[in-house]
Order: sequence, then C-alpha cells, then structure tokens
Amino acid sequence: MAKTKQLEKDYAKTLFVNENISQKEIATRLKVTEKTIGKWVKDGNWETMKKSMLTTKENQLTMMYDQLDFLNTDIKGREFKIATPKEADIISKLTSAINRLETETSIGDTVEVAKKIIQFVRSQDVAFAAQLTNYFDGYITSLTK
Repeated sequence: MAKTKQLEKDYAKTLFVNENISQKEIATRLKVTEKTIGKWVKDGNWETMKKSMLTTKENQLTMMYDQLDFLNTDIKGREFKIATPKEADIISKLTSAINRLETETSIGDTVEVAKKIIQFVRSQDVAFAAQLTNYFDGYITSLTK
C-alpha cells in the first residue's frame, strides 16, 4: 500500500476508533467510498479496537513509568544498588520507548488537538467552529499525502 493511502487509512482509523465518527462521514471527509471504509473497518478489526481503547498513549506511559519505578526501587533495595545487565537493558528500552511516546506526534495526536480546539471554539462561535472543522479536515488530509 502506498504511503499516502496508508496515511489516509490511519486517519480514517483514528476517526472511526477514537472519535466515533460514522463510516459515511469518514468516507465523505476523505473523499473515498463507504465501501472502502467498510472494508478497512472489517479487515483491520476496527470495531474491536474501538471497544478496547484502554491502551491509550497516557496509559502506556503510566505503565512504563510504573515499571521503571519498580525496577529502580528493587535495585535501591539491594546491598550494592547495581542493575544487572538484563535490568540495564530493560531500563534503556523503557526509557527509549517513553521518550518516543512523549515526543512523537501522530495523526491521532493531531486529531485530538484539533478536536479540543474545535470544542473550545464551538462554545464561543458555532459558525466559526464549523468553518474551522473544515480547515482541520483539510490540514489532516494534507498530512496523508
């Protein structure tokens, strides 16, 4: 699958799984057929993902920080307070994963920020929020190309 099509599919997945937007609206926004969206939903098992959104970025970060804390507490409780090579490797990998999660921005993150801005603007000016939604949709779509 071409990079552009994959990004488009990722955006559709974010809208479907995280934003609970209908397949019809997603198809309209991305200018693809409802049949295409339906195939992506079925092939990617998005319905199940939608139900199991417990593994959010924040939850993953919390679990990783908890694991680091557990390892560090265990190491501090030892006489020599030195990590084994295996523990040092785990600490290094956890630290790298945390850094990636905290610094990388995905299309999903962009959608989340856009959603929050639109909700805020909607409380002030409904017409402008609708216009802003169109701009954000265009911007996010442009990221997929």
